[in-house]
Amino acid sequence: MQKISRRSFLKTSAAAAGGAVLLRSARSANALAGNAVTPRLSQFGYADVQLLDGPMLEQFRANHAFFLSLDDDRLLKPFRQKAGLPAPGEDMGGWYSFSAEFDPPRNMTGYIAGHSFGQYLSGLARASAVTGSKPTQQKVQRLVRGFAATVSKKFYMDYPLPAYTFDKTNCGLIDAHQFAADPEALAVLNHATDAVLPFLPEKALTRAEQEARPHKNIAFTWDETYTLPENFYLAWQRGAGPRYRHLAERFLQDKDYFDPLAEGENVLPGQHAYSHLNALCSAFQCYLVSGSDAHLRAARNGFDFVRTTQSFATGGWGPDETFRAPGSGEIGESLEKTHASFETPCGAYGHFKIARYLLSVSGDSRYGDSMERVLYNTILGAKPLLEDGSSFYYSDYNDSASKFYHQDKWPCCSGTFPQITADYGISSYFRSARGVYVNLYVPSKVTWRQNGTLCSLTQRTNYPLLAQSSLDLQLDQPEEFEIALRIPAWAGSGTQVSINGRKVDQDISPGAFFLVRRTWKSRDRVEIEFDMPMRLEAVDPQHPNTLALTHGPLALFAIGESFGQFDRSQLMHAAQTSSGSSDWQVESSTGKVRFTSFASIRSEKYRLYQKVL
Repeated sequence: MQKISRRSFLKTSAAAAGGAVLLRSARSANALAGNAVTPRLSQFGYADVQLLDGPMLEQFRANHAFFLSLDDDRLLKPFRQKAGLPAPGEDMGGWYSFSAEFDPPRNMTGYIAGHSFGQYLSGLARASAVTGSKPTQQKVQRLVRGFAATVSKKFYMDYPLPAYTFDKTNCGLIDAHQFAADPEALAVLNHATDAVLPFLPEKALTRAEQEARPHKNIAFTWDETYTLPENFYLAWQRGAGPRYRHLAERFLQDKDYFDPLAEGENVLPGQHAYSHLNALCSAFQCYLVSGSDAHLRAARNGFDFVRTTQSFATGGWGPDETFRAPGSGEIGESLEKTHASFETPCGAYGHFKIARYLLSVSGDSRYGDSMERVLYNTILGAKPLLEDGSSFYYSDYNDSASKFYHQDKWPCCSGTFPQITADYGISSYFRSARGVYVNLYVPSKVTWRQNGTLCSLTQRTNYPLLAQSSLDLQLDQPEEFEIALRIPAWAGSGTQVSINGRKVDQDISPGAFFLVRRTWKSRDRVEIEFDMPMRLEAVDPQHPNTLALTHGPLALFAIGESFGQFDRSQLMHAAQTSSGSSDWQVESSTGKVRFTSFASIRSEKYRLYQKVL
């Protein structure tokens, strides 16, 4: 196999009532001819959006190069071992390789061998579509062929999390088919499905139901059957066959999760945070395929509960990977009890997915607001993957916080990291029959056809460190369409939009898309300048004086180990050290304190929330 070094690749790489009845009836509501719902907004293809120089492109390129350079034999080794085939290559170690040391929860080495293979395959398939990289496409197809030779029921014998791992495998194979044009991927998926089905329960199980079953050790109670429907529905939509829709319906966790959510009951507290947010994507796909409004309500209500009752000022959620009871004060208490505040690559990946889904059907800009908050304050600050599988896992919001790698190699967040960075482009823009929606203000170029006219929009910006973005148009010929600009809910009254240097005389409403419809021509320029106020956000209602300082979408972190005392006025008078800087200065009782963005923090100690007089 030809090996491509990361260094050479980096140099050359381009670029709420009645829900229960509807939930139960949705399963047989529509024939298999197609989806019942067409969202009002659609995603662009991966190749339609090109990231330009900036932190998102840098992060995407690093992840693309990292996984392109990983040895195929190492990735395939656990599958070959279980199949009794020759298994050359070094063990990857950590969670990824079989190990006699596995003794949960004391020793997680060998936890779920091969678990993240499907995610790595998915990330590479998406990257191949983003870049058009032939070596990446070829690697995806080699891995599919190599995996195909290993598929056997033997793999899942005495395996603690069959649903968890197969769901990732499913995702990787359908993405290999869809985004890397792999001709064998769906046939391999059908074979892999046959292999895992004897090891899956008859329905999605709650954690309590799993604990009540006989189990070898505690790890066998942690499987996530309730996340399976999303990728089963996607497999059906992408042509894998009708059984995938039936499997999706079989594993919908309606009784214990989606039914109460659809009726407005918050059943999140006490649940595993990432997997239960991720399961909301299954509810959405059920809505898309079957037209079940109750499943849409479940997805929407569940996500709203996360945004409004579980989230830190960063947009992150789930301290110790657990949703907390509203009104308990446990979010604020976590600042002194844990350093595992937000499961970052996994949480950000799931957050972006469900936000994209809900934005597509609603056109509601608040979902974009939540995406940019998570982007700038969590995932863009993730430490890079290391060659030995060291992975950034938790963002730390403790009163004495730092950035650190997870203690185990190749954990789950090593798989979602390349997936979310490959998704940055498709998260930035949406389109409708009427035009293009600008969701994220990031350096990028989007290309599409509007009424047959080839159009492109190039966005240049250093947002949010600078409060402006400019968008330049190129068109084959003049064309009438709509450009919709997301105006964040935090935007102040001074926010304004100009076209070719002239201010647009329309009211701008924060928390909505600003629509401009006109006949556009090449070299037209749209400029938006945001009024970015300083704000203070309490960690929860039970701790009203424990406050995070925010500027626009950015949460600002105090740097150092001791800060003196702040009052509200001092924090609200924070001053950016220079135009476009990532640093602010704030006066405290003991002098000036540096505040900065999460992405700018390296090895320093920091604190997100300040206890204010």
